[in-house]
Amino acid sequence: MRFLFYSHDGFGLGHTCRNLAIARALAELTPRASVLLASGSDDVTRLGVPDRVEILKLPGLRKLANENYASRHLSVSGREARRLRGRLLASTVESFRPDVLLVDKHPFGAGGELKGALAALRKRGGKAVLGLRDILDEPATVRAEWQPHQLPQAIPEHYDSVLVYGQEELFDPAVEYGFPPELASRTRFCGYVANCPCAPEGSGGASPRPPEPDPAHPLVVATVGGGEDGFELLETFLMACGGDGLRTVAVSGPMMAEDQHTHLTGLASDFGVDLYSFVPGLSRWFAAAAAVVCMGGYNTIAQTLEAATPVVCVPRVEPRREQLVRAQAFARRGLLRMVTPNQLSPQRLHREIATALATPRAELRARIQATMQFNGADIAAAHLLALARATGVRPRHHPQQLAVA
Repeated sequence: MRFLFYSHDGFGLGHTCRNLAIARALAELTPRASVLLASGSDDVTRLGVPDRVEILKLPGLRKLANENYASRHLSVSGREARRLRGRLLASTVESFRPDVLLVDKHPFGAGGELKGALAALRKRGGKAVLGLRDILDEPATVRAEWQPHQLPQAIPEHYDSVLVYGQEELFDPAVEYGFPPELASRTRFCGYVANCPCAPEGSGGASPRPPEPDPAHPLVVATVGGGEDGFELLETFLMACGGDGLRTVAVSGPMMAEDQHTHLTGLASDFGVDLYSFVPGLSRWFAAAAAVVCMGGYNTIAQTLEAATPVVCVPRVEPRREQLVRAQAFARRGLLRMVTPNQLSPQRLHREIATALATPRAELRARIQATMQFNGADIAAAHLLALARATGVRPRHHPQQLAVA
């Protein structure tokens, strides 16, 4: 059985991380599965690619604003880059002939680049699945963006099911975003996708091991995901925690601007903080940490809470407020501590970290276990496999064709 996964990857690493986690779960579920992951991320191989999964690297995009993308590397317009990506995706469907296409977040891709691939898939009888993270944005924003394109009505026309990587008790997009009955009936909640693949130690540059626990010097880890907009938080973290008797580690992310990383390197040296641009298998550090400081990205929050580690969250508020909505929902249930960017200062962050360090881990773990499920990748993989078995897309081999030497 063949599966094609797509993520547009205009900003950050979250879309690709989710797809990699589901691809790994699928490969473990059935050794005969072949997964081709189409991604625009430059760092996909550094995240850890499971066996029997291949990467189709798309030309990179850079998100300028909601629904506005530019070419990341090529000297072409954003429109030209999306046209090139769209043709690659359509020809991939025609050549690879997947049983199931899994699309992360954007029903028709960045700027509609996936429409040709969806048409080719439907023509040959393949199934399409739309995967949505728990929260896309504030409800009013999503409704306003979807309405001109009639997406609530268009999605059921092109997708056989919708998988929500979250739980309706925490946030129900079917209710909040006003899914019509046909779309709501195709929507399934999977729980959170937390088991992202870990790249082998030693890959992607420096790969330190988490230190052994030391009650006298608790480990505090700060991470900003891909890092493209995480400079201010890490700068504040370095000033808040340096020389405080803590073992502090900061990870700037592979997408942070070089001049910003250089500036942080100097600050980290001054304050005695270990700074890395990328750490393969960072989730292992979350489990070893006494507290984690992060933005409100889906993957980091899910991985940290799965480890029952106290979190101080400083969510992104632009161009989307998705992280803010997530942080508020989780803070209301006592799952993390939140500081909005306009409240951020070294003094405030220092106080929040001290409070997080004093959080009883057993109590936090009990709240998390009573509230959250982290087997989303397994549930999503099982659903994709069931769809593939039902497609009947065969045969793929054509004996009448001559072999090409």
